[in-house]
Amino acid sequence: MDNIANETPETFGDIGEWWEVTPGERFTIRTSVKETAGLYTMIEVTAESRNGVPVHTHANEEEHFVILEGRVHLTNGDRSMTLSAGDSATVKRGTPHAWCNLSDSPVRMLIIFSPGDMEEAFRLIGSMDGGDLANIAELAKNGGSTIVGPPPFENIYSVMSPRPAR
Repeated sequence: MDNIANETPETFGDIGEWWEVTPGERFTIRTSVKETAGLYTMIEVTAESRNGVPVHTHANEEEHFVILEGRVHLTNGDRSMTLSAGDSATVKRGTPHAWCNLSDSPVRMLIIFSPGDMEEAFRLIGSMDGGDLANIAELAKNGGSTIVGPPPFENIYSVMSPRPAR
């Protein structure tokens, strides 16, 4: 297993395999960028209560959220909103944004990136062991994403402040 991080994204894992970003946040690739000839990739994310992501931007992709179960708080530029099951929202490329699960229940959502090149960064992050923030930030930056701030709420578990491993 030590060589997993050195495998290329094309050979790491299968569609439908679940990977951990940080304790309490997992994802699986539902539609691969290869299936859409680069147009988009669709990722399913589950997050426990108080899990979220730091404020970040994408230089190249729009990010579309579709909430399947639970509620997620989304900060999209200077707007903040709570999305519940059945709701959706789009973040335009270059817009600072973050999401977090402020509820007591898990959230399950689809995130669609268009174009779909973010899939490679997700595969690499999923292959990492230990959630090293510097490594994750570098992988994200190389994929066109930049972390520009902490999660927008206190006491949120993220790659910047992971939940203790169980």
